Amino acid sequence: MLTIATAFEKLLATIATLPPVRLSLAESLGLTLAEDVVASGDSPPFDKSLMDGYAVRSADLVEGAATLDVIDLITAGRVPTKPVGSGQSIQIMTGAPIPVGADLVIRVEETVRDGDRVRVVTRSGFAGANLLRQGTSVRKGATVLQAGLKLNGARIGALAELGRADVLVHRRPTVAVLATGDELVNVDEQPGPGQIRNSNQAMLVAQIQATGAITVPLGIARDDRDDLGSKIAVGLQSDVLVLSGGVSAGTLDLVPSELTAAGVVEVFHKVEIKPGKPIWFGKRSGEAKQNYVFGLPGNPVSSMVCCELFVRTAIRRLMGESDALPQAIPAQLEHSYAARADRPTYHPARLTWTKTGPHVSLVPWHGSSDLCGTVAANAMVYLSGEAKQYEPGMILETYAW
Repeated sequence: MLTIATAFEKLLATIATLPPVRLSLAESLGLTLAEDVVASGDSPPFDKSLMDGYAVRSADLVEGAATLDVIDLITAGRVPTKPVGSGQSIQIMTGAPIPVGADLVIRVEETVRDGDRVRVVTRSGFAGANLLRQGTSVRKGATVLQAGLKLNGARIGALAELGRADVLVHRRPTVAVLATGDELVNVDEQPGPGQIRNSNQAMLVAQIQATGAITVPLGIARDDRDDLGSKIAVGLQSDVLVLSGGVSAGTLDLVPSELTAAGVVEVFHKVEIKPGKPIWFGKRSGEAKQNYVFGLPGNPVSSMVCCELFVRTAIRRLMGESDALPQAIPAQLEHSYAARADRPTYHPARLTWTKTGPHVSLVPWHGSSDLCGTVAANAMVYLSGEAKQYEPGMILETYAW
C-alpha cells in the first residue's frame, strides 16, 4: 500500500499541465499565466499628481509658505499647456500630468485661495512631495508578471494598465462527477428501505467548483456493468472523471475493472490514509487528449478528504499552478486528544485565527460515514498514526477547506 507522499509523487508525475489558451481578462480570473508579461511602456506614463492641489516650485516656498499666482487649471486627462515659473502655480487634480517647472504639489487643504492667487500655509512642502514620477511603478521592458502566477484582481488590473486585453493562460479543466451504487437516490427523492440520498455528487461538485474547474455532474450509475460502462464513457469526454463508490473489494465494486475495460491504466490503488484508503487513480492516453480518473471511496467523508487532497492537487497541476500540493497551516492545538487510528488520519477540525496565530480544535466525528459531523469543520488536521496522545499547544499540520 502506498504512503501518502508516494501517492502524491505518482500523481504529479502522471499529470501534465493543460496546453495554454488565449483568453480575455474577463475570463482569466483564477487562472494561471502561461507567459511572462513585459511592460510595453512606463507606468505611470508621465509625472502625475497624487493629490488635488497646486503644482508649484519648491524654491518659491520660504519656510514652507508663499503667496503665488494661479495661471492655469489641469484636470485629469488634460495636458499642461503652460510651464510654472517663479512665483506661479497651477491648480491640479489627482492623476493629472505635472507641468514643466513644478516639482511639488501642495494639497488643497494646505492652501487658501483668493481669486487668481493662492496662499500656501503649510510648512511641510518639499521637492517631489505628492507626485509620482514617470516609470516609478514600472519601466518599459520590465517583466511585470511571470508565468505560473495565479491571476487575481490586482494582477488583472496590472494587465489592464499595461494594455493587455487578453492573456495566455492554462484553461479550466472539465471534471465529470459520477456517483455509483444501487442504494443511491436523487437528493429530491424520499429514500426507500436500504437507500440513501446521493450527497456525494453535490459535495464533490462543490469542492471541485471551488478550484475554478468546470464540473459536469453525471448523476448515478447503478451497480451494473452496462450502466456503469456507458456512463464512464461519457465521463471520459472530460479532462478528469471522478467517481465515488465501487472501488473497494466487494462483489459489486465494479469501478476498477470497468475503467480498465475503457482503456484507463491504473497508476495506484489504495493509500495508507484514513479516511480514504481504497482510493484509485488512473490515466487514459488517446490521440486527441489525455484523461485522468479518480475512483473515490463511497463513504462521504472518505470522498471529501480524497477530493481535497488528491483531486484538487490534480486540478491545480492541470491549471499550471507552480505549487500544486496541499499547503499546510501550522496551527496550535487547543485541547487534548487521544488518537486511536493505526494509520495517518485527516480529522475534521475547526481552524481559527487569533492574535497569537492559528489555532485548531478537532470536531466530534464518528468516522468516514459521518458527513454531518463535519458541518462544524472548516479544515482538517493531519494525525500521523504514530502519536497516540495529543496535548494542548502542540503544532499540527492543518489544511483549510
